[in-house]
Amino acid sequence: MEYVSGEIFTVNGFERGYLGVENHKIMDCGKGNPPKKPIHKGLIVPTLVNAHTHIGDSFIRKRNLKLPRNVEDLVAPPDGLKHRLLKETSDQEIIGGMRKSIDEMTKTGISYFCDFRENGLQGINHLKKALEKTNISPVILSRPNQLTYNKDEIDLLLKNSQGIGLSSITDWEYSEIEKIAKRTKKRKKTFAMHTSERIREDIDLVLNLKPDFLIHMVKATESDLIRAKDANIPIAVCPRSNAFFGLKPNIKMMKKIGIDIMIGTDNAMLNAPSVLDEIRYIQSLSTEFTKWELLQMITYIPRKALNLDVDIPDLNSPAEFVVLDKKYLKTLYISAHR
Repeated sequence: MEYVSGEIFTVNGFERGYLGVENHKIMDCGKGNPPKKPIHKGLIVPTLVNAHTHIGDSFIRKRNLKLPRNVEDLVAPPDGLKHRLLKETSDQEIIGGMRKSIDEMTKTGISYFCDFRENGLQGINHLKKALEKTNISPVILSRPNQLTYNKDEIDLLLKNSQGIGLSSITDWEYSEIEKIAKRTKKRKKTFAMHTSERIREDIDLVLNLKPDFLIHMVKATESDLIRAKDANIPIAVCPRSNAFFGLKPNIKMMKKIGIDIMIGTDNAMLNAPSVLDEIRYIQSLSTEFTKWELLQMITYIPRKALNLDVDIPDLNSPAEFVVLDKKYLKTLYISAHR
């Protein structure tokens, strides 16, 4: 049996102790020192969750292009640079880029990621191809090929994914989004969307769609955030991606209001999809958040929001955890077998 020791991260805080692992299961745990020398010491944390990605554009990062620092010019559908490149790039290059991002996530201890999957059914199939022979689980939120509602297309997407993830209401005719949201909910699937990323959008229109969670809310006002909190809607923030566009989510206000905050990495053409890098970036900007609060944002909070297994590191639970360096939050050890 192999042991790790240090501070075990639980929903209630850190508890000093150790875990003993055998055959991919936690067979021993306790307080104090383990019965034999541990293979690693540090923060013992459930495997990580990246709550918002677009890994289909990973291939763009390798091209070293000078990208526009305007949200609309770069990523807004249907004519943002990203979408033009996706249309003209081969399946092989797109899938190869996805595999690179999946490998980067796996090596940092991410076991789940929620991907907003562009390009309809083809985009879903690209991702499923890239996931072959990997030990990571996706939450695939697909989207139609056009900015319109087509019942047959939506049904096909929902059959092959966990739900729908749309761009903002600014990009759409609102009545079309209403139909998509209603159909998604009828099929008991997840509905989420980008909101108030580059401009403030009408929170009443957004909440009327009954989203399961929202992305960004950079331009949201305090009253908008209070409305989201009152509706029990988590928000996924992506600070490094926002910074590329000169934007900054008000996570201090989100914390004050009591919103469940999740962390994503957004477009893979801009940054490696590491939620630990996001945490370190937040720490570089503010001392507002404790390690426990930040780690909650990449473990327990997104697991609840995305209906995933909790995987608390405890006796008889699966050995799905990472050991992080206490000072720099770097991955020292990954125990994950799926």
